[in-house]
Amino acid sequence: MTERLTIGEFSRITHLSIRTLRRYHEQDLLVPAEVDPVTGYRYYSPGQVRPAQTIRRFRDLDLPLADLRRFLEAETGAHGGAADRDTARQVVAAHLRRLEDRLGRTQRAVEALRELLDPGAERTVTLEVLPPQRVYAVSLDVPEGAGLDWYDAAMRDLDAAAGHRPVLPPGGRYTHELFTEGHGHATVYLPAETPLPPGAPATVRELDLPARTAAVATHTGPHDDLDLTYGAVGSFAARHGLRAQNIVEEVYLVGPRDTGQPERWRTLVAWLTAPEHP
Repeated sequence: MTERLTIGEFSRITHLSIRTLRRYHEQDLLVPAEVDPVTGYRYYSPGQVRPAQTIRRFRDLDLPLADLRRFLEAETGAHGGAADRDTARQVVAAHLRRLEDRLGRTQRAVEALRELLDPGAERTVTLEVLPPQRVYAVSLDVPEGAGLDWYDAAMRDLDAAAGHRPVLPPGGRYTHELFTEGHGHATVYLPAETPLPPGAPATVRELDLPARTAAVATHTGPHDDLDLTYGAVGSFAARHGLRAQNIVEEVYLVGPRDTGQPERWRTLVAWLTAPEHP
C-alpha cells in the first residue's frame, strides 16, 4: 500500500479523534484500509477521508447504527447499481423526514413556551351552547397505553357506515380519565343525515347529542400544544364558577382527513360545564 496514513495522521486531517476512529472500526463503520498483523497499527487511505467525514455527519444527526450500516453497504456495494443507489437514497430520505419532524416539534415547543412565558398571551374562550345533533357513533373503553389505533379503527367503521363524506366535521367525546389516568371512555362520531344503513359495522350506533353548554375554544395547528387550549378552557370554567361535567368534546373542524398541512388544522375544544339539555 503506497498511499497510507497512520491513525494519527488520519485523525488530524478528518478532525476525528483517535478514540472515535477506533470506535468506528469496532462498530464496522469505517474499517482501516490496512491493519499491521504484528503491531495492530491501523492505516487509512486518502479515499477514506470523505466516508469518515460522512459517517461523522450522520452520527451527529443521530442516524441509527443499523441505518448507517445499510447506507454504507449500499454506497460501497459491489455492483454500485441502481438498487444500491436507491437503498442509499431511501435511508437518507427517511432520516431527513425524521429530522424535519423533530425540528417541527422543537419549533412548536419553543412557540408554546414563549406563549406560556408571556403574561399577556391568552387563548380566546367563550361560553356557548352546542346545538343538538344526530350522529353515527362508536363508543369504547380505551385501555391504558393504547396509542391512537382505537381512534383510527372507530373512524374506519364510521366511514363504512356513512358511505360518503358528511357535510359536518367528525368529533369525539372523552371522559376526563382518558387524560388524567391514560384510559377511559370515548365516543367518536360522524354527523348523520340518514338512518343507519343495513350492513353497517356492528360497532356503529345512532346517537342523538342534546344541546350542551360548554366553555369553547378553537385550537389552531398541530396538537403538540393542545394542552394549552385545554388549560385555557378549564381555567375559564373555573374562573366563572362553572361546574364541569366528566366529558370534554372535540370537533375536528379541519384535520388530517382534510389536509396534510398540520398548520391548517382547526380543533374545537368544548369543556362541557352543565347538565346537557333534553
